[in-house]
Amino acid sequence: MSDIIIEKLLEQRDFYLNTLKQLEFQLVMDPTENELKEIEKLQTTTVEQLKKVEQEIAYLNSKESS
Repeated sequence: MSDIIIEKLLEQRDFYLNTLKQLEFQLVMDPTENELKEIEKLQTTTVEQLKKVEQEIAYLNSKESS
């Protein structure tokens, strides 16, 4: 059962990583000041979510191996 949960969490992690790539690309496109603030806010939120997912994956992996 936890294998399915880990797989879903890995998919979420990949989504967040892809989102960060897209946000980085938007920074290269010479954004306006408002767009820049929005991109930075989205990056911060995405990194926070990514950390939570990675912590959950680590927890489930350690729980599974014990």
